[in-house]
Amino acid sequence: MRKILVLNGPNLGMLGRRQPEVYGHGTLAELVDDLVAFGGRLGVEIEHAQSDDESELIGRILGTDADGIVLNAGALTHTSRALADALRSVDVPAVEVHISDIRAREPWRAMSVIEDACVATIAGRGRLGYRDAVRHLVNRWSAPFETVRYGPHPTNVGEVRPGQGLVVLVHGGVWRRSYGRDSLESVAVDLHRRGVRTWNVGYRRLGEGGGWPGSAHDVLTALDHASRIADGPVVVLGHSAGGYLAMWAATRTATPVSLVVALSPIADLEMAVADTGEIAAESAILLEHGAPARPSPLHPHTLAAHGTADRLVPIGHSDALEAAGAEVIRLDCGHFEPIDPAKQPWQEVAGRVVPAVLEG
Repeated sequence: MRKILVLNGPNLGMLGRRQPEVYGHGTLAELVDDLVAFGGRLGVEIEHAQSDDESELIGRILGTDADGIVLNAGALTHTSRALADALRSVDVPAVEVHISDIRAREPWRAMSVIEDACVATIAGRGRLGYRDAVRHLVNRWSAPFETVRYGPHPTNVGEVRPGQGLVVLVHGGVWRRSYGRDSLESVAVDLHRRGVRTWNVGYRRLGEGGGWPGSAHDVLTALDHASRIADGPVVVLGHSAGGYLAMWAATRTATPVSLVVALSPIADLEMAVADTGEIAAESAILLEHGAPARPSPLHPHTLAAHGTADRLVPIGHSDALEAAGAEVIRLDCGHFEPIDPAKQPWQEVAGRVVPAVLEG
């Protein structure tokens, strides 16, 4: 069984008491218990340590026998080049984690001196970011991949996992910088195991040149580049905001697209704003910058799959797609189950996607 070392730095032992409006009300012990249980479900052992002392954290890194590291270095993130050097000194992939979005807080918190020594950074997802970091490491081990760049921005990359055909994956996250392509890694690994080649691409998000038109430009550029990877027409699969971007780009790319799959898609920005829900603010920003309310025209082969209990992006978005000519599969689930290979909704989606790729 592989092992992951989870390290928490200065002041994180105070979780539950330290600024709960920022870091939440749960204790560190509760966080660790959750991670141990989560790791068990993924088949990995979780070892945990917390220290306010930089040298002790360095010693843990240099002496580890773990296969991966998850590190929340706290305030040492911004100053400790010694921690960065320690990470570079061991042949162990590390994921940097922060409960809050450090780039959206005080300016001094925005810089991380350990980021370049890590394979990924996850920030601003609350305590669930630790789970996502563990899952990311497991997915890295689960299937071989090659990183392919399609543009100049640091986010303009994606992992190609081998197989037949090509499915280009476009992640969601309401265009927020806190969410990236790791959210579709489990889907990429599952499709690879089913014999399908995938390219899981990132793109600029709000706060880094994304939103509109930046995010759309990136996804379109990625699809144009996909012709260099694919042997024929590609399938484009997007989740949530990625569904909007996938549908918009699929009818504008020079690369032949055989099928567009939109999972829990944001399909109407005006509807999203009117609903005043969690996706309203970002949807309003896109509209203000000239984004079309709906990603039209639709590709003639557009398949939407949407949970009837989705409260983040209500199924009315896919109802509108159906009225515009798309095929819609209604699933008994919420927003995220369609991208979780352990859940039945994804099995239904995969049952449509895989034959479309392997059988043409």
